[in-house]
Amino acid sequence: MENSIFNQKSRVSDKILNFLIQLSTFISVGLLVIIIGYILIKGIPSFNFGYLVNTTSVLKDTVGILPNIINTVYMIVVTLIIAGPISIGGAIYLNEYAKNKKFVEIISFTTEVLAGIPSIIYGLFGMLFFGTLLKLGYSILTGALTLAIMILPIISRNTQVALQAVPKSYREAALGIGATKWYMIRTVLLPSAIPGILTGIILAMGRIVAESAALLFTAGSLSTLPVGLFDHLFSSGGTLTIQLYLEMAKANYEVAFVIALILVIVVLVLNFLAKWISKRFDVNKVD
Repeated sequence: MENSIFNQKSRVSDKILNFLIQLSTFISVGLLVIIIGYILIKGIPSFNFGYLVNTTSVLKDTVGILPNIINTVYMIVVTLIIAGPISIGGAIYLNEYAKNKKFVEIISFTTEVLAGIPSIIYGLFGMLFFGTLLKLGYSILTGALTLAIMILPIISRNTQVALQAVPKSYREAALGIGATKWYMIRTVLLPSAIPGILTGIILAMGRIVAESAALLFTAGSLSTLPVGLFDHLFSSGGTLTIQLYLEMAKANYEVAFVIALILVIVVLVLNFLAKWISKRFDVNKVD
C-alpha cells in the first residue's frame, strides 16, 4: 500500500476545482497587468519632469502637481503621527494587558467593522465632526484626522498579529530574570515585532495615498504651495488623488495619466517594501 495516497485517481470534481482556481489566479494577475500596462502606456509618453516641480498657473502658463505632492506628504506624515501611537498602543494593551476576553472580542469586532465602512462615510463624518463641529473647516488637518480613523484597523491589526507571532519563550525568559512587564515589552517584544508593525504602517501609507472620497469632503482641493510649515495644516490642500479626479473631470487626460502613473508607482513601491520587510525580518523564519 506504499504511496497509496498518491496513487489514487483524481476525481472529475477535483480537476474542475483545480481548473477554476488556476483560472481565478490568471484573471486576477491578468487584470493587474492590464491596468498597470494601460496606465504605463498612456502615462509615460505624457510624462514630463516639469509636472513634478511646477504649479498650475494661468498667468505663468505652467502645469504642475508640486503642491499636490507636498499635500500628499503632509497628509501621510500627519495621519501617521495621529494614528500610529494610538493603533500600536491599543494593540499592545489588547494583546498584553487586557484580561477580559469578551472585551477584547468586542474591540476586535469593532475594529473589523471600522475597516469595512465605506470611505465616503468617513468623509461625511469628518466633514461634520472635525470640519463643522470643531471648526477646522476644509483643511489638511481635518483630512488627516479622518484618515487616522480609517487606518487605525490596519496598523492595529498588523501590530496584534506581529505581537502574537513573537514566541512565548521570549516573554518567559525576560520575566524569568526579573524584568517588569513594560520593560519586557519595550526591550524584547516590540523589537521582535517591529517588522510586522512596519508592514502595517506601510500598508496604511498606501491607503492614505490612494484615498480620495474622504479627502474630497474634508481636505478640499486647493493646490497652492505652503507658506508656513504648520500654517499649511489649517488650509485646504488637494492630494494627488484629488487632483487626478479634477483633471479627469476637466478632460485633461494627459495630466491625469501622469498623476495615475505616479500613484501606481508609489503604491507598488509601498507594497513591495511591505513584502520585503515581512520576509526579511520574519521572526519565525528558519535559516
